Amino acid sequence: MFAHGPAYSAIVAALASAAPDAELVAGIDARGFLLGGGMARELGVGVLAVRKAGKLPPPVQKCEYTLEYGTAAIEIPDASPTLRGRRVLVVDDVLATGGTLGATLELLERVGAEIVGVTVVTELEAFGGRARLESYPLTSLVRL
Repeated sequence: MFAHGPAYSAIVAALASAAPDAELVAGIDARGFLLGGGMARELGVGVLAVRKAGKLPPPVQKCEYTLEYGTAAIEIPDASPTLRGRRVLVVDDVLATGGTLGATLELLERVGAEIVGVTVVTELEAFGGRARLESYPLTSLVRL
């Protein structure tokens, strides 16, 4: 879908429509970057890259989380003053267990951002990630 212009445009527009009042789009490493950049442009707002640990120069804000096979961590630039009170729309390509999305939401809230929506292209229902994110407005374009 990323290599097909009309499909990419349609997906970006559909995801962006989940929170038209967002002030910032946070895209999760790595396909979330591609979606987040397009969504930010669609909404006329900025974009924030949520990276896997060790990819950003310090200082960073970090959140560690448990996966079904170990642990991981995500980071954002230490930009707390610029994120405090901002209305953020979070995007990733797939929702499975909700671990990465949950950690991203925790991290953004820790620095004072207001989560106005969570969007994914595909939700794998059998993994139960939606239950982990039940306190957030969640939009998935395809549920399998």
